[in-house]
Amino acid sequence: MLYVVIVTCEVLFWVLVLAGLTTRYVLKRPRAGAVLLVGAPLVDLVLLAATVGDLRSGGTAGTVHALAAVYIGVSVGFGHSMVRWADERFAHRYAGGPAPRRAPRTGRAHAAHERRGLLRHVVAYLVGVGLLGLAIVGIGDPSRTEAFAQVIRWWTLVLGVDAVITLSYTVRPRSPDVVGRRG
Repeated sequence: MLYVVIVTCEVLFWVLVLAGLTTRYVLKRPRAGAVLLVGAPLVDLVLLAATVGDLRSGGTAGTVHALAAVYIGVSVGFGHSMVRWADERFAHRYAGGPAPRRAPRTGRAHAAHERRGLLRHVVAYLVGVGLLGLAIVGIGDPSRTEAFAQVIRWWTLVLGVDAVITLSYTVRPRSPDVVGRRG
């Protein structure tokens, strides 16, 4: 059942974002669009409440509960930048705004862009792992929260790999000739 709530929340998040941007740029109602856009992150509260309710009813914490925490973390860490990305494209397409800038592909600018992405990942990690840690402590039964500990271990590994790759661009920025060969 919680899988359905997670998928529904993800879909509802994007429906609210698209409705907000459509209202803002196509219907030319910026305030109404802003209200819809503000509603998008509130979907996370619904997911959090559903997850807490499921756990409070005595269920064993599983991967689906951990996925809810990861989703909330990613929403907090990356949500604003994803909405900004979509907003730039809507503004360009429907309101005569400037063409969206492409992410830099080489040099120090690329390295700085990648570090900002890593920072977003760290924020997502801290929020998601914080929620998982609170649940582990709150439930107080390691046998019921092993899935949470497992997700924390895997996410820590993924974040570490992301950090190594990202910081390698700082140590040795991409050169234009390498990017040119890739297409």
